[in-house]
Amino acid sequence: MSEPVSPPPLPVTFRPRRPRIVAYGFAVIIIAGAVLMAVFIAEPFQLADRIGIVLFGCGVAFILHLLGRVRIDADEKGITLVNALRTHRYTWPEVLDVTLFVGDPWPKIDFSDGRTIGAMGIQGSEKARAKKSTAELKALIRTHGEAPNH
Repeated sequence: MSEPVSPPPLPVTFRPRRPRIVAYGFAVIIIAGAVLMAVFIAEPFQLADRIGIVLFGCGVAFILHLLGRVRIDADEKGITLVNALRTHRYTWPEVLDVTLFVGDPWPKIDFSDGRTIGAMGIQGSEKARAKKSTAELKALIRTHGEAPNH
C-alpha cells in the first residue's frame, strides 16, 4: 500500500503535459500548413477559396485548443473542472472522491448530488504523473471536503 500524500498548497492547477504539447503543436502546424497552402495553391482557386482554407485550418486549431486547455483548478473555495466543452465549478463540500483506475483515460470525480464527472485535466496516459496528481487531489478533497475519510 502506498503512503499517504499530503495536499499541495492552494491554489493549485492540475493539467496534462504531453497531450497539451501535442494539441498546441499540431494546432500551430495546421495553421501554418493552411496558410502555406492558401498562398501556394494553383491558380484556379480564388481569394474566397484561399480564405476558406485558412478558416478551416483555424477551425481545426480551435478544436485542438479545446483539447489542450483542459485542467483542474483547486482553490480555497472548491474546484473548477475545465473539460473540452464544459467548465464545472464545485465547492469543496460538494466533492466526495476522485478515482483513477488502470486503463481509464482520466479520473472520475464523485459529487454529493450523485453525479460523476470525468476530469480531463489529469490524463491517465501520463501514468506516474496521473497517479501523483490524483493522489494530491484526493488529499485536497479529504482536507477541505466534508466526506468521511476512508
